[in-house]
Amino acid sequence: MHLFRLDASIRVAGSVSRALADTAEQAWLAEHHDAVVTRRELGLEPLPANVWARAVQAQFDPAAPPAPDAQELVEQLSAELLEADAYIFAIPLYNWGVPAHVKTWIDLVSLNPRFGGAGDRPLAGRPAVLTLSRGGGYGPGAPKEGWDYNGPYLRRILGEVLHLDVHVAEAELTLADVNPAMAPLRGLAADLLKAGHEHAATHGRRIAELVRA
Repeated sequence: MHLFRLDASIRVAGSVSRALADTAEQAWLAEHHDAVVTRRELGLEPLPANVWARAVQAQFDPAAPPAPDAQELVEQLSAELLEADAYIFAIPLYNWGVPAHVKTWIDLVSLNPRFGGAGDRPLAGRPAVLTLSRGGGYGPGAPKEGWDYNGPYLRRILGEVLHLDVHVAEAELTLADVNPAMAPLRGLAADLLKAGHEHAATHGRRIAELVRA
């Protein structure tokens, strides 16, 4: 069995998205002790910001310099997805949107016509856990309701572009413990975090069962 894990937090200690992903991964490994885990670390080792533009220019502009390194990177990222049986994506909300280094990864993967176009949907139905973290509150009635442009975008990309079977574990109000203005929300934040870990464990076991089935 082969698990692919992508982490996007720029932090290690204190990262909620990583912690939720750890819970999901441990649940997976409890079912598949000898599984191979391929890791793509975007938060600490981001992809070059200009590589997508260079790859596109080389593809469509006859005057542009060739970019074999960019194409090689596209093939490497694609292979990491194609070789896996299941997936964990740990992606926090940054500035109300998807982290820039995740967008670079998505743009590069989408250059593979099998993923970004009307291809043969090679990943269709493969199970994935998406762990999301949000520092504030974005639910109904919250001051920032509707400002989360990360979760909905990722659900669409993973579920409707890559055609994965996506299971979500999430936590918000994660800054309550360090932001004095959010002190009254700390109890709720703790409850949400606990629920997020419970969902991550459940989904980790679930995707392990789906692969075994």
